[in-house]
Amino acid sequence: MQLKNKTALVTGGSRGIGAATAIALAREGANVAISSRHADEDAECTKREIEKLGVRCEVIVGDCGQAADCERMVTQAANALGGLDVLVHAAGGAVPGGLSEVTPEAWNAAFDVHVHAVYHLSRVAVPHMRKGREGAIILISSTAGKLGVMGSLAYQTVKGALPQMTRALARELANDNIRVNCIAPGVIRTKFHEHMSAEQKKLNLEHRIPLHREGTSEQVGDAILMLVKNDYITGDTITIDGGLTSRIA
Repeated sequence: MQLKNKTALVTGGSRGIGAATAIALAREGANVAISSRHADEDAECTKREIEKLGVRCEVIVGDCGQAADCERMVTQAANALGGLDVLVHAAGGAVPGGLSEVTPEAWNAAFDVHVHAVYHLSRVAVPHMRKGREGAIILISSTAGKLGVMGSLAYQTVKGALPQMTRALARELANDNIRVNCIAPGVIRTKFHEHMSAEQKKLNLEHRIPLHREGTSEQVGDAILMLVKNDYITGDTITIDGGLTSRIA
C-alpha cells in the first residue's frame, strides 16, 4: 500500500508506540487521526509533529473500552479525513495481578480495551476500506501473550488472544484485499515500563534480552509501517523483542 493521501486511525496515538506509529505513517504521506482518552498535551504534541510533515491530523477523544466510543471514533476519523484505509489499535495498558488479585471488573475491562475494541473498531472500519478496495489493520499484542509472566493474568490472556484474532480476521477479509497483521513488542522504552525496578531492568538487559538493550517506540512504529506497506503479508504476528522470546535458557 502506498500511503500518500491515504487515511489512518491510530488508537492510543497520543504517546508511546501509538504516537511513533502515527508519525511514521504521516512521514509516508498519510493523513492521520489519533485517538486518546483525554485531549491532553501529549495528543496536541503528536498532532503538531504530524502536521509539520505536511499532512492532516485529527485528534479524537474517546475510550476504547466503550463500544459506542470505538464506533464513533472510526466514523469521526473517516468523516474528517475522507475515508479510512488503515486502522492501528495501539490503545491499551497494564493489568496487574494474578488470579486472586484481579477483580472481575478489571478482568472485563481488560477484554473491553484490548480485544472487544478490535471487534467494534473493525466492524465499522471495514466498510470504509472496502470502498477503497484495500485496507490494513494492525493489532498490538505483546511477548507477554507468548510467555508466562507472574502477576499479570489478565494482560497475558488478552494479549494472547490477539494473534488468533489476527489470523481469523485476515482469513475473513482477504477477499476484500484487507490485510490484518499483529505486532508483539517486548521490553520497549515507554511509560508502560516506567514502573520496572532497577533490579528487574538489570536482569532484562544482562540476562533475558540477548541484544542487551530495550527497544524503542520508533522501532515498533517502523515495523508497523512495513506491515502496512507490504501488500503480501497478512495473518502474521511479528515479534520485536531483541531476542527475548528466542531464549530457552
